[in-house]
Amino acid sequence: MATNSPQKDRPAIEVRDLCKNFGDNEVLKGIDFHVDQGEVVCVIGPSGSGKSTLLRCVNRLEEPTSGTVLVEGVDITDPETDLDKIRTRIGMVFQQFNLFPHLSVLRNLTLAQQRAKRRPKAEAVEIARKNLAKVGLANREDAYPSQLSGGQQQRVAIARALSMNPDMMLFDEPTSALDPELVGDVLGVMRQLADEGMTMMVVTHEMGFAREVGDRVVFMDGGVVVEQGDPKEVLGNPQHARTQAFLSKVL
Repeated sequence: MATNSPQKDRPAIEVRDLCKNFGDNEVLKGIDFHVDQGEVVCVIGPSGSGKSTLLRCVNRLEEPTSGTVLVEGVDITDPETDLDKIRTRIGMVFQQFNLFPHLSVLRNLTLAQQRAKRRPKAEAVEIARKNLAKVGLANREDAYPSQLSGGQQQRVAIARALSMNPDMMLFDEPTSALDPELVGDVLGVMRQLADEGMTMMVVTHEMGFAREVGDRVVFMDGGVVVEQGDPKEVLGNPQHARTQAFLSKVL
């Protein structure tokens, strides 16, 4: 019988020999990967390298072809695992903001709390307001997504994820859809979370963020982990020719 009890002494995320195929296209080729409790791991690499697919396999938004994914020691690839229960511990922030356009900002933050966490409305509202203040949007709770800039919508999406009190946060290129002048506010919120000790897996092309905030950088290409280590080492003195070639184009 599968256990759904988190084991805090285990890595927050542990991936073993993970493979993912889309038809004949082998996107992930035996990935071994982990994120320790309280660690910020930034995953970088060219488009099509498998970064986002790896991230989406971590909470089973994509079904692995083979291999094992453990979240706080719980095997989420086990068919008997209560996946919905595990997902309440994993906050996810997408490239596109995925807010409900017909709901106010506040209702976007309270809906999942009330449905998945079974929180009373008053408690859900209190938690939502606390997290809106955290991302600098306390005065926009009555606004609708269409009335917000892209950066504000992404900060609402982060606040929504935080309102579920997750143990860890997954970010899938959270700034890539934003105008350049809006990127800083979103990265500022993410820096704050890292400073507070939040476990984070961040797929990103923001090399400055990876260098300053990441505890570890993982470079992927062609469905494999090519190189990983301290951000200053990987970004400043890459050892592998593929890493060197990629960074020469983006730094």
